[in-house]
Amino acid sequence: MSIAKLCGTGAGRAARYVRCMRSLLTLILLAAPAHAWEFSPTPICTLSHAEPTADIAVTYDHASRLYAIAVTSPDGWPNAAAFSIRFDGAQPNTISTTRHRTDANTLTVTDVGFGNVLDGLEFNTTATAFTQTAAVTVSLTGAAPEVQKFRACATAPVA
Repeated sequence: MSIAKLCGTGAGRAARYVRCMRSLLTLILLAAPAHAWEFSPTPICTLSHAEPTADIAVTYDHASRLYAIAVTSPDGWPNAAAFSIRFDGAQPNTISTTRHRTDANTLTVTDVGFGNVLDGLEFNTTATAFTQTAAVTVSLTGAAPEVQKFRACATAPVA
């Protein structure tokens, strides 16, 4: 069935057609997957986000006092000498390290401090994780409130 037949056309039907098209658009948008940033305090402080291009998880473990960021790409991560993450937006920054490891499709970095990473996630619009031969970009829309929850969890564990 065509949209014109479903919604109606012709004289006097314009308002009904517009309402129908709005309803159809709403249904289409509701059916699309939501790519939200999420925070969880258990079992360890975790900030996560999934998009078709990559899954990102930032963790803080009170027991080891280590932060970690894991970026999983469906295309995998080739071995590379360095890993970087670039934040674009209100507070642009690029952070690089040679202390990363790859395991199949996941690249992970651990460290005792993640202030620059958390600032980048909270105050910018996109993050691009990259090596010399691979890159993925994710949206940071909606990340700020979840980053704030993550920071609070890392400072004082949630029981």
